Amino acid sequence: MAITSANQLELLQTAEAVAREKMIDPELVIQAMEDSLARAAKSRYGAEMDIRVKIDRKTGRASFSRIRTVVEDDLLENHHAQLTVKQAKTYLADPQIGDEIVDEVPPVDLGRIAAQSAKQVILQKVREAERDRQFEEFRDRKGSIINGVVKREEYGNVIVDIGRGEGILRRNEKIGREAYRIGDRIRCYIKDVRREVRGPQVFLSRTDPQFMAELFKMEVPEIYDGIIEIKAVARDPGSRAKIAVISYDNGIDPVGACVGMRGSRVQAVVNELQGEKIDIIPWNQDQATFLVNALQPAQVSKVVVDEDAGKIEVVVPDEQLSLAIGRRGQNVRLASQLTGLDIDILTEAEESQRRQAEFAERTKLFMDTLDVDEMMAQLLVAEGFTNLEEVAYVDQDELLSIDGFDEGTADELQARARDYLEEQARKALESARAMGVDDSLIGFEGLTPQMLEALGKDGIKTLEDFATCADWELAGGWTTENGQRKKDEGILEKFDMSLEEAQHLVMTARVMLGWVDPTEMAAEEEPAEVEEEAGA
Repeated sequence: MAITSANQLELLQTAEAVAREKMIDPELVIQAMEDSLARAAKSRYGAEMDIRVKIDRKTGRASFSRIRTVVEDDLLENHHAQLTVKQAKTYLADPQIGDEIVDEVPPVDLGRIAAQSAKQVILQKVREAERDRQFEEFRDRKGSIINGVVKREEYGNVIVDIGRGEGILRRNEKIGREAYRIGDRIRCYIKDVRREVRGPQVFLSRTDPQFMAELFKMEVPEIYDGIIEIKAVARDPGSRAKIAVISYDNGIDPVGACVGMRGSRVQAVVNELQGEKIDIIPWNQDQATFLVNALQPAQVSKVVVDEDAGKIEVVVPDEQLSLAIGRRGQNVRLASQLTGLDIDILTEAEESQRRQAEFAERTKLFMDTLDVDEMMAQLLVAEGFTNLEEVAYVDQDELLSIDGFDEGTADELQARARDYLEEQARKALESARAMGVDDSLIGFEGLTPQMLEALGKDGIKTLEDFATCADWELAGGWTTENGQRKKDEGILEKFDMSLEEAQHLVMTARVMLGWVDPTEMAAEEEPAEVEEEAGA
């Protein structure tokens, strides 16, 4: 196969035909041809030579050139593709390192084997270009819905023809009761697009919560226009789902707009999801109100939010407990996913029993530590006192506001509380010293004797030990494993230490030891101060 005038235009015609068929840029096909011809020419002139081919984009003429690069004398390795500066002076008046000398060489006559090799190179380059085109196209469509046709099934996974490529609907991304036959039309959500050895892989889903959100966007014009926003979605695919919506137009009811006339809009989504029941609830910025809505149709008596722990307690009437939990915990699980909180559900009877137990426990605490009778201890608990620190250091006027308490009684109670706390601190400090806690840690500002005792029990006995701790090791935190939130108990968590306080103490210890530049600590604290000022 010689590159002659008879077939010069065929190169361009072939490139255009392949580009149209594969829907890629013709320039990429021509570049692939240039690479394949260059490789074939190297087999003719020598693999050590740098042979390049340029195809004229108008005439189709292929020109073959030998390239030699000017290098330093001690870097000369390939005499066929490199020249020293001295050698290059034969061709250039003032050669510089990196200059290239181009010599045109005669076109090659490709034999059968060389022609086959060139064809393989072109096919490979075209295939790579096609894969790149597919990846870019579907990457831009990630997070949207696509229609396709079932092509085949492999090991429970459904391969879907999505036009210019194939998508894979894995077994765990199918709605449980669905069965597909070859040729069935299917609507899926593009969950992910990744480059893999076999080429770009488009992963589809029908169970992803965002699939339902996108379906509502298609059915409800107000969502598409941004008047109504979907704030959260939770699904038990094929069974039940909850979706929280908010309207930015006071004249439009978000729930009614999503339901549609006689339920037409929501029914279209239900039909696509194989009869999945959908609860549409109004979103609310107040967590407690939002949760009450999320637990519908159950009625809620009271909600207690613990924002630090990310947990929430819900009290429901006894007869509403099964409805609030749902079949196999479905209702409370979906509500938890929707709000992002761990939810504990109690009946009114259980909540009453717990309150009584807490009341009795605090009453006993005050009786034992303050040496008072049961009635006085109950009065303190009833007024909201929960621990000795509150009694010892509260403003005396709060104690005097309790019926039957005079100034002498208040003074005596606070004195007893302080004496008890000081004695406990003394014992804790002795215990810490007995465990070998170093003076460097004992003298560290911000740690109480009880904290020092807890640290000593955990093997943290020096300032160096303390400085190596992570903030969550001290204050505790939450981690997620297999989709379940798990509590990590902190060494000092029982002393109500926050993550911010733990981080500040650890950083201070590191600065004192010279491990951290003080300016770094100041830089970390500055944003927090700015936020506080903004909030004020």
